[in-house]
Amino acid sequence: MRVLKSMVLSLCLLAYCGCGGKSTDELIADVKSPQAGDRVKAVRLLPQRKEEAAKVVPALIEALKDSQDDVRWSAAIGLGYFGEEAKDAIPPLQEAQHDPDARVREAAGVALSRIDPSRFPDPTKQRPPRGN
Repeated sequence: MRVLKSMVLSLCLLAYCGCGGKSTDELIADVKSPQAGDRVKAVRLLPQRKEEAAKVVPALIEALKDSQDDVRWSAAIGLGYFGEEAKDAIPPLQEAQHDPDARVREAAGVALSRIDPSRFPDPTKQRPPRGN
């Protein structure tokens, strides 16, 4: 549920901020910016560029290695939006399931379930029922 809320908030941020008129190539360059804020913004905006998955997915995969938790978390969420087009992200997302940040681990699991649902069940649906 936490990831779902986070995704909704990210979508709201994207809708509010828009793309600022930057091209996909400019956003990809921002993923490598020394400014953490620029990297976060770029990683959160890139999933809007689904028609350019061949460019965007590798940039988001690279962002999974970022030093900032918010960048890695946003990259994992973003990769999930691409579904099967992000199949190259499977090994890095599996690695991200061991990230120190719980949000990154959970987002990586959800992304994997969207990329290949036959291999990776949705972790948000595997929680044991609350009982007695």
